[in-house]
Amino acid sequence: MLSSRRTLLARALRCAGALAAGLALSTAMAQTAKPVRILVGFPAGGGSDAIARLLADKLKDQIHAPVVVDNRPGAGGQIAAQALKGAPADGRTLFLSHDHTISILPLVTRNPGYEPVRDFVPVAGIATFVNAFAVSGGTPAPNFGAYVDWVKAQGGGKGAVGIPAPASTPEFLVQLIGQKYQLDLVAAPYRGSAPMVADMLGNQIAAGVGSVQVFIENHKAGKIRVVAVLGGKRQAAMPEVPTFSELGLKGFEDLPYYGLYAPKGTPQRELNRLSVAVSKVLLLPEVRKQLTDLGLTMDYMTQQQLAARERAYTQAWTRIIQGSGFQPQ
Repeated sequence: MLSSRRTLLARALRCAGALAAGLALSTAMAQTAKPVRILVGFPAGGGSDAIARLLADKLKDQIHAPVVVDNRPGAGGQIAAQALKGAPADGRTLFLSHDHTISILPLVTRNPGYEPVRDFVPVAGIATFVNAFAVSGGTPAPNFGAYVDWVKAQGGGKGAVGIPAPASTPEFLVQLIGQKYQLDLVAAPYRGSAPMVADMLGNQIAAGVGSVQVFIENHKAGKIRVVAVLGGKRQAAMPEVPTFSELGLKGFEDLPYYGLYAPKGTPQRELNRLSVAVSKVLLLPEVRKQLTDLGLTMDYMTQQQLAARERAYTQAWTRIIQGSGFQPQ
């Protein structure tokens, strides 16, 4: 009996030692592995930055390497995109981007300094989201119809609406809203969502258009009111807010997306490894909850699915932009 107990104890000690050695090796690998950086084209504090930091925190455990967020704000994401284009194609530089930098900017800018299909390769799609129209706390309108009436009464139909970047989806939405409701609305571009929201909180601007995730926290707190969203259905995070389709402004049902990209030429084995790691991160309950709370719809896409999504979205917005008469700047 005593011999048997000693044998079991010895086995337990060996297992514990092996486990400790494995943990130590894993820690050592993580400490010595070269870091992976995720480029973000907007300032810290915005929606894209929040998503990137959440991914970075969880990805490091999947790929056993440090993952850092590298903010390169400016020009609607062009600076970060150009940085990705110039980065080594070794799997250690990624770009977290939504539709604006990938699908819209190349349509509205004569020379953005990159060509997504030529210079980038998809890694994985992360989520879809909707853009929203919100009013500041100092604007008395409780809903979108009341906002339209308020603009007509206050300034004779003239008003400014903040947008996160020039020549963006929000800018075209502002233009179409003005046309439909006979308002003289001017899109006021900011360098990202964070400074736009800050001005809305300070009542420096009465309204703004941006992704749901940049408004949702302040909407729930009653500091900003989201009064309409794009897309084909209401959002689970704010079911009381109607869609623009319900309000009569159709044609914006195709949802924008978030995806990870790498430089063209990145080895396929690295792309596969990173894509699988992203899929595992998106299955984590805490990640799903945090992204859903931000107003995102979880939608993991393989490399091929993200490429197809990008093509379809670009084609849809090519028609909208050409139909608006906008000339590339």
